[in-house]
Amino acid sequence: MARILVVEDDEILSQTLVELLELEGYDVSLATSGEEALEMSYESEYELFILDVNIPDFSGFELLGMLREAKDETPAVFLTSMNDIDSLSRGFDLGAEDYIKKPFDFDEFLVRIKAILRKSFASVNDEILYADMRYIISTNELFDNKKEPISITPQLSKLIRIFFKNIDKVVSKDEILLELSDDGEASDGSLRVYLSKLRKLGLQIESKKGIGYKLVKI
Repeated sequence: MARILVVEDDEILSQTLVELLELEGYDVSLATSGEEALEMSYESEYELFILDVNIPDFSGFELLGMLREAKDETPAVFLTSMNDIDSLSRGFDLGAEDYIKKPFDFDEFLVRIKAILRKSFASVNDEILYADMRYIISTNELFDNKKEPISITPQLSKLIRIFFKNIDKVVSKDEILLELSDDGEASDGSLRVYLSKLRKLGLQIESKKGIGYKLVKI
């Protein structure tokens, strides 16, 4: 399940895009200004940015420029009514994957988004073998040794994504609780329960007192 950040200040269009992408199974976040988008990009990792060019605070072009200066190479797509060569050239020079011109057909929009994500996932190793399990990065799925998907709750799914993206690295407890809080109240007690369930699945998760937790590479 790819995580997508949509940056669009038009209320109707933004909600339509969020609903459309969520129906396709994507994990979608919405920002309505450049500042909000920049802050969200620092707090969470995404597989795709969908950026309107004309947004409050600063333009989508400026936003992508800041992200690239910060070494964020997340694929980006611009939404724009501009069609002049200079604007198109500027966006591609900044590292955009594509332009989608307004108004656009929603079916075509989804085709383009899916193609970009497939290309992005194909460029990296999309599979991690762990003990007798297999983790698929692009879909955030865990399979057992019989190649059957392991059924997990949304909370465990978020924890699995965090740990496998940071395998053999310590993840702070605050970061984990912040991620879990999207699905409701997160507490030390609930976190301990979730970690216990992951360990029963076979994940070797170490506790680093006063710091956080680490999925041990094996």
